[in-house]
Amino acid sequence: MAIDLEAVFRRHFATVYRLCYSYLGSASDAEDAAQSVFLKLLNHPREFADSEHEKAWLIVCASNHCKDELKSARRTRVVSMGERLDASLGATDHLDETIDAVLKLPPKYKDCVYLYYYEGYKTAEVADMLGIPASTVRNRLRKARALLKDSLGGS
Repeated sequence: MAIDLEAVFRRHFATVYRLCYSYLGSASDAEDAAQSVFLKLLNHPREFADSEHEKAWLIVCASNHCKDELKSARRTRVVSMGERLDASLGATDHLDETIDAVLKLPPKYKDCVYLYYYEGYKTAEVADMLGIPASTVRNRLRKARALLKDSLGGS
């Protein structure tokens, strides 16, 4: 059974793009990374059990691609101060204070926050995707909430 890449792209591009942007901090880099993820699927087609399996694979693939990109020796982390994106709405004119704080979290916390709060996965599902125990996911979420509370000035 051949995969309908166009349908997969339409269903999941926004999710993959937002995740890539959360890692790379640049709209153009996020577009390039998202394109690479879908090219990987095109070049190495897979069978998915359902749409959730498909989405989970794309999220893990995008996360791994971005982590590799950030470790790359040729990568320089330069982001235009004017280039901002509201990752949850897709708008380019402002970035919500909370999303900005989430984007500044260390990757291990950002991954958990993104998958749990933005994508709606349960802690056990996040744990499976990240290859860590569910208790570690819960601990990272708790720590991320504390970091966000501090950075946002919550009481």
